[in-house]
Amino acid sequence: MLNGQANQKVEKKKVVCVGGHPDDPESGCGGTLAALSKKGHSVTVIYLTTGEAGIEGKTHAEAAAIRKQEALNACAALKAKPIFAGQIDGDTIVDNAWLGKIQKLIYDEKPDVVFTHWPLDTHKDHQAASLLTIQSWVRAQNKFSLYFFEVCAGEQTMTFHPTDYVDITETQDLKRKAVFCHTSQDPPGIYNCGHAAMEEFRGRELGVKAAEAFICMNGRKQSSFANSYL
Repeated sequence: MLNGQANQKVEKKKVVCVGGHPDDPESGCGGTLAALSKKGHSVTVIYLTTGEAGIEGKTHAEAAAIRKQEALNACAALKAKPIFAGQIDGDTIVDNAWLGKIQKLIYDEKPDVVFTHWPLDTHKDHQAASLLTIQSWVRAQNKFSLYFFEVCAGEQTMTFHPTDYVDITETQDLKRKAVFCHTSQDPPGIYNCGHAAMEEFRGRELGVKAAEAFICMNGRKQSSFANSYL
């Protein structure tokens, strides 16, 4: 479990989250990122794309400008540093050149832990973000812990069986604030997609009001993250 212990002094860590589009990190693990920031850890969010195809009736350039600002607003709420990798929404690429670019973005942050999409996902941009992050983990000389988050479970994320949980009861409202920064993406629709139910259900599994769930890359049922981060 990734729930913390009261009054425990923790060593400050570096955290990176890689998402396919603006709003994915926020909806998938925004409560956890907020909790980590509140503990004083350094949090960076890498957006693989800038959501160019995500606003009907807008050109890619227009949509990217809108969604980039929304992401900046969301990261400000989460006290996270945003990075935009530069791929195009709906036209993501997984090749050696892009692996090198994502590796550099991740490695430059010198992370202790990285979060990204679960690779079994119906959205190919989510898959691309996940695969590029997994291969960055495989090739890392300074190995970081890798965890996968879920989005729109059953519609996008598939066959997700958590190994770890984070109690987000105290940061649930802050997560919601970050998600609602993405006004162009119909934030109520994001929650109706299943995220409200997911937070409640994962909370029930953990025995708290609200939680987010994760799968650890190496399948550990418990990890040092519980004691070291929260």
